Order: sequence, then C-alpha cells, then structure tokens
Amino acid sequence: MTTSSSSERYLDAAIEADPTVPMIHIRRDFRATPAQLMRAHTDPEVFARWIGPDSVAMRIDHWDCRTLGSYRYVGERDGEEFAFRGTFPEISEHRLVQTFTWEGMPEAIALETMTFTDLGEGWTRLHAQSLCDSFEGRDSMLSSGMDVGVHEGYAKLDRLLADGQVAAS
Repeated sequence: MTTSSSSERYLDAAIEADPTVPMIHIRRDFRATPAQLMRAHTDPEVFARWIGPDSVAMRIDHWDCRTLGSYRYVGERDGEEFAFRGTFPEISEHRLVQTFTWEGMPEAIALETMTFTDLGEGWTRLHAQSLCDSFEGRDSMLSSGMDVGVHEGYAKLDRLLADGQVAAS
C-alpha cells in the first residue's frame, strides 16, 4: 500500500489470501470513475487491451457481457494458447459478479465479485473477491503467477485511463 498526502491509496494491487475461507482479495485504486472501471471490465475491446501480463496477447473469443451472459478469452504467448471462460451472474452499476475458470483446470471454478467504490477526488477503489472451490485451489491460483498478470495488467489499465482511452459508457 502506498500513502498519499490525503489518504491511503492502493497504488499497487494488494493481493491477500483470506485465512478463514478459500478466497483471494485484491484491492487497487485507480485515478478513474467507477463508470470507467466498469467499462474497462465489461467492454471487450478495452478489456483485451489491458488484461494479463505484458508477455501475453489476449483475444476475445466470445463476449456476452450482461446479467446471465458468458465469456471466453484466449491468451497467447510464444505459440502457446490458454483460455479462460465464465458467466456473468450479475452486472450492476458498481458491481460485477462473474465465474472464472482456466480451461486447463475446468473443475476449478471461482466466483468473483468486483465492486467499484468512488473515493472522491477522482479516485475509485476496485475490490475483487475470488471465492475458490478449495483452499488448495486458492493456493494454486496464488502460486500460478497470477500476481504478475494482476500487477502488469493494472499498470496497462492505468496507462489507458491516463491517456483518456477509457471513457465512461
């Protein structure tokens, strides 16, 4: 966590394992509105430009981003492809609920809830909670290198926001 003069800010993602349930918490502050962050997570063209590590090119295979919709996207690195898929049980103004599955482990489905909280002064906090199927599944996700994708992806999103490339929808 980084401290600014006005208040504490999560300028780098804080990724934490919950000690009581198989859940991962991610908190990150952005100089953006909640509507901009919602668009960054729901607009397939914007999403594909920032999600994941710098070394991975993402393409959207299927994107039906609405309550009860579904998605699938594919990452490619050095000729190797890996896909992620899920559903959108709920999309509202400041909250996105989705399931998330890496197709390499299709039995491991996480339920992710993201909230976007307006902190004032042009800042919004993203809080993502990923409820995994087991503590082993959670720990496997944490040790998979997902932190690199989170940190590098959010840095790309910061650049898109700073360049004015993510307007509120």
